[in-house]
Amino acid sequence: MAISPNSPLGGDTRALAGLRNSASTDPKAAVKEAARQFEGIFMQQLMKSMRDASMSSGMLDNAGTKMGTEMLDQQFATQMTGLPGGLSEMIARQLERQLGEPLANIAADAAKAAATAQPAEKPTAAPLSGSLQGKERQIGFLRLHDGAAKAAEAATGIPANFMVAQAAHESGWGRHEIKNSDGSTSFNVFGIKATSGWKGPTTEITTTEVINGEARKVKAKFRAYSSYEEAFTDYARMMKNNPRYAKVVESGASAQGFAQGLQKAGYATDPEYAAKLTRMINTTLRLQRASA
Repeated sequence: MAISPNSPLGGDTRALAGLRNSASTDPKAAVKEAARQFEGIFMQQLMKSMRDASMSSGMLDNAGTKMGTEMLDQQFATQMTGLPGGLSEMIARQLERQLGEPLANIAADAAKAAATAQPAEKPTAAPLSGSLQGKERQIGFLRLHDGAAKAAEAATGIPANFMVAQAAHESGWGRHEIKNSDGSTSFNVFGIKATSGWKGPTTEITTTEVINGEARKVKAKFRAYSSYEEAFTDYARMMKNNPRYAKVVESGASAQGFAQGLQKAGYATDPEYAAKLTRMINTTLRLQRASA
């Protein structure tokens, strides 16, 4: 992946050409400039990682606020780049110490590397530790699924915190995730069943269904995924494309409307599903505000 157009060298081939030219005429200055570019890219990735690790409600996020945040992060990164004793000085000193190769070649290689620098790959989300309890587990659950929920919000318009709350309700904050036959998680935090139209992996478990007003234990097949991100993506696809859930998507920012829409659409057989989910959404919102 190429660096962002907003990064120090992103989208500016003239800047790269200038560095290469400087490498042949003033290699020491070119080394310092390449080191500064490295530091600028590092600082932008650091700011982005900090943003991704922080939790927001998602209710006010849109393309405009995202652009504004990226521009603000870029300004912060610029202000933190090139300070005395900073990372760029360390990189420059290390490059200048290299022996056995002309300094001009070192500078040119450094300039090329700065222009093609890539951030580290984001690790796949793993289930929460079983040792987490109470509020610690709840906060961890919200943070674990924040990114996937926001991606699902972009696809459906349903607020991310509503979907995280539903996942928390269905999985008991991750304690009762649907398991595969080998005991591993199916990542199915929404309790989505494997109907006849589902062609992917499945797992069969014993679950509780309310039939004719009576709670009964029944065996049922559920969808299995390879990651939480895949589960949220499939959930968003179902909400967006299945006519049963059209009114759920249209419910907007009303927690009660979202919960009641799901119950009316037949998402669950529990007659108290809407009330329980509404309470869970309110709990989620309080936790997000308290941890912001």
